Amino acid sequence: MLIIAFAALLQATDDSTVPRKAVVNPRELMIEAIDAPDGSAHGMLTGEMAEALKRGFGTTAPLRIDVTTLKRYRQEGCRRLNVAFSQDDVRSPGAPGGGPRRIDFGIDYCRDGRPPSSRAEAE
Repeated sequence: MLIIAFAALLQATDDSTVPRKAVVNPRELMIEAIDAPDGSAHGMLTGEMAEALKRGFGTTAPLRIDVTTLKRYRQEGCRRLNVAFSQDDVRSPGAPGGGPRRIDFGIDYCRDGRPPSSRAEAE
């Protein structure tokens, strides 16, 4: 029984089952997350930026982007977002072989592309 529960947990956290849309610019997903009822958006970076990053990291693996809302601000359409870039088979200088890598950063962002004028949180 414990093994079945653990397998279900692993499957639930596997991001390969998350539907992803192709985007050329991460901002598209940031705006989608602002508007989403659950505050999240998932995509895969394509285009010139994605190809340059793949070359730089020595991999052909897709570059996944996950955006989640951390805080809602009072100012309409403004949020504190976590933007996570993840990719498999990334080769790091001085490290043997490749492996999965993830980079997260937080950003205060509004639909119009500017930061909020205030960090007062929504009630």
